[in-house]
Amino acid sequence: MAESAQPFDLITMGRIGVDLYPLQSGVPLAQVETFGKFLGGSASNVAVAAARLGRNTAVITRTGDDPFGTYLHEALKDFGVDDRWVTPVAGRPTPVTFCEIFPPDDFPLYFYRQPKAPDLEIRTDELDYFAIREARVFWITGTGLSEEPSRSATLAALKARDKAGTTVFDLDWRPMFWKDPEEARPYYAEALRHTTVAVGNLDECEIATGLREPRACAEALLEAGVELAVVKQGPKGVLAVHRDGTTAEVPPVPVEVLNGLGAGDAFGGSLCHGLLSGWELAKIMRYANAAGALVASRLACSTAMPTESEVEDLLAGAHVDA
Repeated sequence: MAESAQPFDLITMGRIGVDLYPLQSGVPLAQVETFGKFLGGSASNVAVAAARLGRNTAVITRTGDDPFGTYLHEALKDFGVDDRWVTPVAGRPTPVTFCEIFPPDDFPLYFYRQPKAPDLEIRTDELDYFAIREARVFWITGTGLSEEPSRSATLAALKARDKAGTTVFDLDWRPMFWKDPEEARPYYAEALRHTTVAVGNLDECEIATGLREPRACAEALLEAGVELAVVKQGPKGVLAVHRDGTTAEVPPVPVEVLNGLGAGDAFGGSLCHGLLSGWELAKIMRYANAAGALVASRLACSTAMPTESEVEDLLAGAHVDA
């Protein structure tokens, strides 16, 4: 209990795995000869992104009881992310994910998570509900709702938290993890009832709301129960609408894209950092956009997460160029 007495700035809950990224850009996977190995998984990357910005973070997830699982523990510790709630699952291999890199906007992903990823074996009776409730920000993902027992554990964590502090739902729609979009919608609706912030791109917002027009998506998310709706619009930037009427629409920060994967996780970690800092909405969105742009200009996800000074330098340059 003493360890949990100091609340975490951010606890995330969800996916973890090993990303194997080609070290050659523009080459089909079948022809790639060398790969780089990185920590991956959206919830884990968000925790890393916030830690790089000086936040005290932890992740709730599970790995295989294998060398890749050992690697992920070491990587989390190296990034300054607390791994006390990262536990092994016997008989389930740690997932790996391959990608192809075809800049500026084609980055196919190949998930190896069969027969079942260990991060979907998070169980209700293993959660530290006290720590979840006390965290300043708690972050869950749509993938965590895709299968049992993770689905029940995610919803139980949300109910125990009861909107204490800031509770973020990363809509995180991955169609390969669901049999049918219609299957996902009731669980997304239930999660939205217990969260204060929803964040997603237009595809993800459509799963949650049935709508695709950005402003309509934001309004529907607010009606579903959140206080802040963040709709990412790709090259059109990001739209954020708060229940109090505050709105921010911010264009993207122009960079030369090397690998777009992980940009959303950098955005998420920076979003949490901005919310924790109490910044105005437009500043949070500009900062999160810049963090995402920096990662898009780099090869990897976790190791590419920027520091405060890197984000501020990019923003200063963007303001000069504007």
